Amino acid sequence: MNLHEQPGASFSTRLKRAALALDAWLNDALWSGGRRMSEAYEGFSERMAKLRIRGTKRVLLDLTSEAATLGTGAAIVLLALALPAFRETSDNWLKAQELAVTFLDRYGQEIGRRGIRHDDSVKLEEFPDHLIKAALATEDRRFFEHWGIDPIGTMRALTVNARGGGVVQGGSSITQQLAKNLFLNNERSLERKIKEAFLAVWLEFHLSKNDILKLYLDRAYMGGGAFGAAAAADYYFGKSVKDVTLAEAAMLAGLFKAPTKYAPHVNLPAARARASDVLNNMVEAGFLTEGQIQTARRNPATPVDRKRDTSPDYYLDWAFERVRDLANAGRFGNERVLTVKTPLDLGIQKKAEQTLENVLRQHGKQYDVDSAAMVVMDPDGAVRAMVGGRDYGESEFNKATQALRQPGSSFKSYVYAAALSTGLYRPNTKVTDTPVCIGNWCPGNYNRGSHAGTMPLTTALAKSINTIPVIMSIKMGQATGVSHVANAAKIGRAKIIQTARAMGLTTPLTDTVSLPIGAAEVTVIDQTAAYAVFANGGRRANPYAAVEVRNTADEVIYRRDQEPPAAQVLSTQVVADMNYMLSKVPEEGTGRRAALEGIKSAGKTGTTNAYRDAWYVGYTGNLVAGVWFGNEDHTSTNNMTGGSLPAMSWHEVMSFAHQNLEIRPIPGLSVDGPKVAAKPAGQGPVVDLSSRPASGALSRRSYEVIGGIGDLLKRAERPVPSLTTLPGSARAAVDLPTTTAGTRAVGGRIAVP
Repeated sequence: MNLHEQPGASFSTRLKRAALALDAWLNDALWSGGRRMSEAYEGFSERMAKLRIRGTKRVLLDLTSEAATLGTGAAIVLLALALPAFRETSDNWLKAQELAVTFLDRYGQEIGRRGIRHDDSVKLEEFPDHLIKAALATEDRRFFEHWGIDPIGTMRALTVNARGGGVVQGGSSITQQLAKNLFLNNERSLERKIKEAFLAVWLEFHLSKNDILKLYLDRAYMGGGAFGAAAAADYYFGKSVKDVTLAEAAMLAGLFKAPTKYAPHVNLPAARARASDVLNNMVEAGFLTEGQIQTARRNPATPVDRKRDTSPDYYLDWAFERVRDLANAGRFGNERVLTVKTPLDLGIQKKAEQTLENVLRQHGKQYDVDSAAMVVMDPDGAVRAMVGGRDYGESEFNKATQALRQPGSSFKSYVYAAALSTGLYRPNTKVTDTPVCIGNWCPGNYNRGSHAGTMPLTTALAKSINTIPVIMSIKMGQATGVSHVANAAKIGRAKIIQTARAMGLTTPLTDTVSLPIGAAEVTVIDQTAAYAVFANGGRRANPYAAVEVRNTADEVIYRRDQEPPAAQVLSTQVVADMNYMLSKVPEEGTGRRAALEGIKSAGKTGTTNAYRDAWYVGYTGNLVAGVWFGNEDHTSTNNMTGGSLPAMSWHEVMSFAHQNLEIRPIPGLSVDGPKVAAKPAGQGPVVDLSSRPASGALSRRSYEVIGGIGDLLKRAERPVPSLTTLPGSARAAVDLPTTTAGTRAVGGRIAVP
């Protein structure tokens, strides 16, 4: 009898039988399917065997397949890299006029230019043949042969540089340099080089070789505020570019790669040595013979005597960026050719440069330090002076605005300000220097000795005790009801970061346990601006470079005093308390070397781990200044602290800057000393006329009054006389402007024509 037909079988039995039937069907299907697939594969193999190739043809086929695969991947990568570069272009990129800015100092004297003023007055065929050949021989010998990027020229440059042990030849083509000038900046990064390469190819596709060469000769910066060979020929030699000699052409061609380093009005021997190299390049490139360059060798070019000091290039670079920000925000409408009056004081600028250089020369070896930077500004943020490095020709990197360095104890001012803002502390609050730990991190004091015990908060700041800011961060957090030490400290640090941000620090502030004692990274200009909040009564002080902007019609299109009032970020009580405490730092704390004779000042020193950075940031009622010393490669100095070279440099510059100034009180403090700063003992004359405007009859304060007069006359719609049209006696009695706050009588009278 068939089992499947057994009557009365149970449900479980029937289920088992069904499962067995399904299993049998699956086995049969899989076996049958496998057999059919095997037969199909065998058939496919037989057909493919008929198409099989061997030997050379097989190698070529494999290489072609791999090349197609890799090429597709490379195309995708190149497209991803090219898109950011092409975003830099626009439909009217060639016609769009870039900013052309002439900068004036606070007294109205021209100090330099930035940007590009379009100049098509000289056609390419009108340029001297030897100038074009000098440029090609030095910058891009295969210019008419490559497609924007010259691999052969790049390899040659790498070989020459390797033999010379340094950068002897550049590897960028003229097209790449033009792409950088038109669309990019001087940032040294891989991203910029990638964009530069793609944009060079893009330019080659859109323009002819002659157009590219003409744009390059017209728009390259050649030092001295001159853009393009035509402007440079006029500036350096006082003649048309059409008339330059071979020697002069060689000197001009040497400026393309390093315009500041080889500018003849700055370093004539270096410019002539560079011109000699250019002449050699012309011979090597086959453009001239050795005999043809001998006259130029024996009679090198001599520039006209400009009789001017070195341009404040770090300041001008930064100022141009600020002006460009205003332009991008639409503050100038469609105007692109501008004259900008800045707050720059060339006297303070020169003093700051000389002081830092002298200090590094005298003490750099002793302290094993090679770099310094400084910013001086008014309490409202007007930048009076900026030193971004020792030699702009060697490096355009601005250490005052771009370098991120740890502030050390100079960061503690934000901690104390945050703590005072909570109401938990006052200057006379007793605090105890006692061991404190957050997790396994336990800060120690500078002397690494025993703790100092109980003291007023003012003393803790003056002596820069490390444990106190950490304890304060914990107390601020605990005041919110959090008892856990680590969590409370985190809440306290958030308050500190918020305060530092409000006061003007713009760089990333990483929240770490060591933040309260200066483990973040800041810039010199940010530190200086943040301390200006103490000097101006608690208002945010955004650094600025444009006091007044005029267009080509000499119409005022922007004034700084028309900006909205600065935000109040600290209460007047907190400011008064902080100023009292910080004034004790130069009087009896770590910043004694910064103390000014007869002038009340306040400030804070800063020294980082392993002595890598040393700071002094301080202020009076008139000016704020921040000084940083350290090594460019971040190596340790020889036990240099903020109270040594930084405080000494701050004292030297600020003593000079306060000569003949009416001393303003620091908010919350009375003025100790004379109203007008007297000559510091043994430091020469009160006024250094060599650093003042050429019109020696006018004092710095006098320049301020004439500006007020001019503004009053303009508002009354009366013509404003220029200084050069005033009678001599009148010029002695009135002054040029620094602000428009008002006017005052000089010697009991105000003289106008």
